[in-house]
Amino acid sequence: MLIKRPGDIPPSDITPASHYHDRRRFLKAVAVTGAAIVSGAVEPGSLLAEDDPQHGQWKRKPGGRYDTDEKITPYKDITTYNNFYEFGSGKEDPSEHAGSLRTKPWSVKIDGEVRKPATYHLEDLLKPYKLEDRIYRHRCVEGWSMVIPWLGFPIADIIKKVQPTSRAKFVKFTTLFDPEQMPAQKTSLLPWPYVEGLRMDEAMHPLAIFAVGLYGEQLPNQDGAPFRVVVPWKYGFKSIKSIVRISFVEKQPLTTWNDVAPSEYGFYSNVNPEVDHPRWSQKFERRIGEFFKRRTLMFNGYGNQVAGLYTGMDLRKYF
Repeated sequence: MLIKRPGDIPPSDITPASHYHDRRRFLKAVAVTGAAIVSGAVEPGSLLAEDDPQHGQWKRKPGGRYDTDEKITPYKDITTYNNFYEFGSGKEDPSEHAGSLRTKPWSVKIDGEVRKPATYHLEDLLKPYKLEDRIYRHRCVEGWSMVIPWLGFPIADIIKKVQPTSRAKFVKFTTLFDPEQMPAQKTSLLPWPYVEGLRMDEAMHPLAIFAVGLYGEQLPNQDGAPFRVVVPWKYGFKSIKSIVRISFVEKQPLTTWNDVAPSEYGFYSNVNPEVDHPRWSQKFERRIGEFFKRRTLMFNGYGNQVAGLYTGMDLRKYF
């Protein structure tokens, strides 16, 4: 079986996203009203309403506790230069092919070592939570990066809601499996469905969020609609998209890329410039829209917040 990996292209050869900008944006997102965006008090009902996108009206608010103050990547780059292998391995494939994904209705099953397992309609799952903007760096293993204004809430909120038992050591996330909607699932590109996981304390960290939007709007399909993880101190493939199942488990789950190429993609996948990919250095990255490379920061620049999660661990062995 031939498995095509994102690592097959060295960072130095990655085509700049600007080369794709003559292609129209394939999908339209759902609007959040300007007043809600400015106030930060976004109601899930308004987020899921059908309207015209207003990303041009989105205004950056004063930085939150974890926000970066770096220049934000343009909306067009974020929505046309993506990794979403369910729609193909090319960077343009998700924006061109994700129109087949139906995000309503959407249900999320929560099971495993929890006291309150259930299957939730997404609208019901979101109701208790106030959504907020989180401006995070996003680093991909191929050597490119973005700064994205996500809209979401801490994963910890849902963890507390479902009350894991003492046996729950890891959280396992599973993407939708539906080859009719996700055409690349008809191929052997990866073992499907896509699976990712976090240790429980990682999932509980306030930096780790469930995202349902970006630039104040509902997530476009190509960016993981309608419900995805964002873990900003890890490489991008850890931030699983289009989630339909959250399982609390005792043993470390076998995750997709760790299964496909364990010598290249460790379970933890923390951004660590001292641990090279077997075929290239991870010491530098290219921010989308910039010509020159920059040095990669340990934990993607979030070391002050998350380094304590890994005290005493050999981060070369547990990469």
